[in-house]
Amino acid sequence: MDAPVAQQGKIQQPKLGFVGYARFFWRQLTSMRTALFLLLLLAVAAIPGSLVPQISSDPNGVIAYRRNNPDSAAILDFFQVFNTFTSVWFSAIYLLLFISLVGCVLPRTKHHFDALRARPPKTPARLSRLEGFTTRTTKADAATVVESARRLLRSQRYRTEIYGDSVSAERGYLRETGNLVFHSALVGVLLAVGLGGGFGYTGQRVVVEGYAFSNSLASYDSFNPGRFFTDDALEPFTIALDSFKPIYEQSNRKAIGQAVDYTAYVTTTMKGESAQTARIKVNEPLSVGGTNAYLLGNGYAPVLTVRDAEDNVVWSQPTACLPFDANLGSTCVIKIPDGLDQQIGMLGFLYPTTGTLNSGALVSVYPDLVAPTLTLEVYQGDLGLDNGQGTNAYALNTDSLQQIAGRTSDAETVRLNPGDRVDLPNGLGSVELASIPRFVSLDVHHDPSQLPVLIFAILVVAGLVTSLFVPRRRMWVSARTDKSGTTTIEYAALARGDDPNLETAVSEFADKHSQQLTVRVDS
Repeated sequence: MDAPVAQQGKIQQPKLGFVGYARFFWRQLTSMRTALFLLLLLAVAAIPGSLVPQISSDPNGVIAYRRNNPDSAAILDFFQVFNTFTSVWFSAIYLLLFISLVGCVLPRTKHHFDALRARPPKTPARLSRLEGFTTRTTKADAATVVESARRLLRSQRYRTEIYGDSVSAERGYLRETGNLVFHSALVGVLLAVGLGGGFGYTGQRVVVEGYAFSNSLASYDSFNPGRFFTDDALEPFTIALDSFKPIYEQSNRKAIGQAVDYTAYVTTTMKGESAQTARIKVNEPLSVGGTNAYLLGNGYAPVLTVRDAEDNVVWSQPTACLPFDANLGSTCVIKIPDGLDQQIGMLGFLYPTTGTLNSGALVSVYPDLVAPTLTLEVYQGDLGLDNGQGTNAYALNTDSLQQIAGRTSDAETVRLNPGDRVDLPNGLGSVELASIPRFVSLDVHHDPSQLPVLIFAILVVAGLVTSLFVPRRRMWVSARTDKSGTTTIEYAALARGDDPNLETAVSEFADKHSQQLTVRVDS
């Protein structure tokens, strides 16, 4: 007897099957709770992109990080942290959020439009159970009471419907409209950012004082196009660096030499237009041709002139030096594959304001050009430029080179001040330090989604404010006349959501309505 009873007491769970599980997971994904969780998760997932240099915006920073932290860089590479915003895991969160928001918005939009076309609900039988319930009496008949209440409600932007001796009214659909606008605008932001990233591009370029940069693929030092990028997106313009003016701390002894401000003075030229002067600061990018140019970094680019044994110029151009300390002590690499009897590579160390340590080593003691010195370690041999493989312009591979001037050679390190000219070892020629101009590193960013994102962001704020501050209310007014001719009026309301002013609103409406009836009866 016990076994059948036990079996009867068991709850038999229905089997969902594939369709049932798919419907369950879809409902979970398209719930508002999941959408909010994914939005928070997307914000958290974006944090590594702001803490770790990105290949798309700071490729040199990524190279330096990999060189200085090889172990952690391997882990970050595995998790695609250097490409955070195009990584698989970030893209998955992005797409899930997009699907979740669309799945939330579409059915709610249909439901909202159906509600807008629907009639206000019938008057409940017992208004005394609702919030803000109050009563008034009048000598006016029930029909007059209901009609005057309907007009007063309509003047307060309620949708009304008369049911017998009562009127039903509701308003506040703008609250749900604002909610839908908010979520639809979020979808618009995601869509605009995604498409804008596909059609946009970012590029980096080092520009030296007195030189210009043209907006073409060949002119960029590094270039990261979007998935849908075409050459037509490159507006024809040039940016010439006229001068670069840094400001360093002078009065505070504890912060002498600390950078206070940077300003790059440039001249821009659009195709078919006259030249325009402008400036670029750290937080003030230059906008030209629908493209923004940001000031990322700066340094020195000494102009070296190399001559052969017959005094013919074989190489003369500025070379950007990469700073390695706060006082702009910098390193630079010069590679001369042709023009001399041997291929020459030089590893330079620039000290803008030269000081000497107790050990005799040189050091920069101030970032501005007060007493500059450039030292060169000279190598000869195979630079590895003839094998058809790309090389890093900021690194010198000495495996196939022999040092002919420097610490491990018989000849001393070449030391130059501006205007100095020194002979190279082995009768190869000479090298001259002509000048030391400044350079700036520009990040050129073209994002066609900026205006759409701005519009959608405004809609997000407008929709959020509307959904927060517009109350959703239903109000009913019912009239009942007794045998003595006295009409009792019942007022009540119901809030859809939080509405702390509901009872006050009902009381104020009842007072105003009864005053109108009193005036009507007296007249």
